Amino acid sequence: MMLLLVLASAAAAAAAPPAPSTCTATENGQMDFWLGDWDAEFQGGKGSNHITKSYEGCVIEEHFDGRPGTPLLGHSVSSYSAASKQWHQTWVDNQDGYIPLAGGPDGKGDFVLTTLPVPGSPRASRMIYTDIKPDSFTWRWQGTTDGKTWTDSWVIHYTRKKP
Repeated sequence: MMLLLVLASAAAAAAAPPAPSTCTATENGQMDFWLGDWDAEFQGGKGSNHITKSYEGCVIEEHFDGRPGTPLLGHSVSSYSAASKQWHQTWVDNQDGYIPLAGGPDGKGDFVLTTLPVPGSPRASRMIYTDIKPDSFTWRWQGTTDGKTWTDSWVIHYTRKKP
């Protein structure tokens, strides 16, 4: 009898129409400036970045290739959380990197994602997308030890690739 109930529930769920994407709010488009193919120029070299939307527009995926300037290869996924009213990003790479970040527009025209806080420590890192234009922007990786003063550790100037 229990098996029949499980099968009936599964059949009803399978027959139900799929729920529409929940990623249609204005906030879900806040990182669309980043979509596309980019040339990345930084001190010591050049690389590229390929940014797409996936999962019915709910997730932004990044595929960074620092070569030939640096051997760094990385991937991030970003999504907007209506519950927390923030963007969340997870970065992983070929150099043992794993970085969770959260944030969003700062109200001054920049987009800021900060590492999740470690209790009791003012040490943190953040990335800032700044000087955002249709075909270019600057990305800054910054750190702080006091929670107030931020210093650049890596700056990348992005230019949209021409078709």
